[in-house]
Amino acid sequence: MLFMAACAFGQGINFEEAPFSQLLDKAKKENKLIFLDAYASWCGPCKLMAKNVFPLESVGKHYNSKFINTKIDMEKGEGVELAKKYEVKAYPTYLFINGDGKVVHRVLGYVPENEFIQFAKDAEDPNRNLFALIDRYKAGEKEPEFLKNLAMLTVYSDPQLSSEVVAKYFDEKKDAAFDNIDVQLLISGIKDTSSPSYKIFKEKKDVIIKAGITEEQYDNIDTSIKTKEVFVKNTNKETGAVDEAKLAVDLNNLLGKEKGERALKSYLANKAYKEKDYAKYAKLTMENNKEYIQLPAPVLNSLAWNFFEKVEDKNALKTAILWAQESVKKSEGYANTDTLANLYLKVGDKKNAKIWATKSIELGKAAGEDVTETENLLKKIK
Repeated sequence: MLFMAACAFGQGINFEEAPFSQLLDKAKKENKLIFLDAYASWCGPCKLMAKNVFPLESVGKHYNSKFINTKIDMEKGEGVELAKKYEVKAYPTYLFINGDGKVVHRVLGYVPENEFIQFAKDAEDPNRNLFALIDRYKAGEKEPEFLKNLAMLTVYSDPQLSSEVVAKYFDEKKDAAFDNIDVQLLISGIKDTSSPSYKIFKEKKDVIIKAGITEEQYDNIDTSIKTKEVFVKNTNKETGAVDEAKLAVDLNNLLGKEKGERALKSYLANKAYKEKDYAKYAKLTMENNKEYIQLPAPVLNSLAWNFFEKVEDKNALKTAILWAQESVKKSEGYANTDTLANLYLKVGDKKNAKIWATKSIELGKAAGEDVTETENLLKKIK
């Protein structure tokens, strides 16, 4: 048994399951950092990290010796409060937390073995972790690559600081060419049309388009920024209440009647979803997506999956099946074939549910996905 335990320890990261408060106590007692894998059950990159990176011996060797490791679903149990506390807004997010509960370093996304180990080394290094980088920034460091890295690290955890750093980064960058990450950073720093980043966005249109953004995409981003500003303008900062009548007028003035009405319906649909009025959500969403053939495959799949999870009306579910079918037609993959299988089973069509569940499992295995849930679905059909 001891031999088996040692083998298991050596094969990858050893994640501990315990209340987070107990892990904090342990971190303080052992003078270690907690490594928290903040994930969501639906997150594809999270599953790939769990499958491809966490089990590696080299990763386990470093993380098990240096950290107290844990993984928590941010949408369940105490994960919900932890997500709020630590500003987790994208998955997967990796947090390195000291015994006092303070984040000393954070990164996110799917990353390969060596880069993931380097994250850990950065977290341990008082000259390279997030706290250290912020101190260096406050001390006046302004080398462009340093500012770029800091802006990327703080985009979710401290949007205000990130926006400030982005503005300084582009000020230091001056007339140099933009790459794709530059464009993403610039857009992430725009809060409204008065933001310094928005001024750069308007002034550097030609440079941004040269970085790979089409003129249509640029115009759509610009419209999105202005639309968001209209929503903020019509939202009471204290109560969160929205003046829907004024919002409708402002959206029509900005976008034109047709697009303004679509934007308002989209807002009302999201509001209904949050309020768990799924019948209203379904009605508004179907009205807003009559021309669904024009939508990209991932958007169609997301809409269809939301209906599978929350909507019970059979006619609405049949519409969702059309969305899922179109998504598969445009880009067949594990996720959208799984959605189609689930929808067919929900409306009682076991024959098609079985066909698409089988297909989904084949595609998932070929792509290295975790197909357990689809295999369980197939068992239900049989």
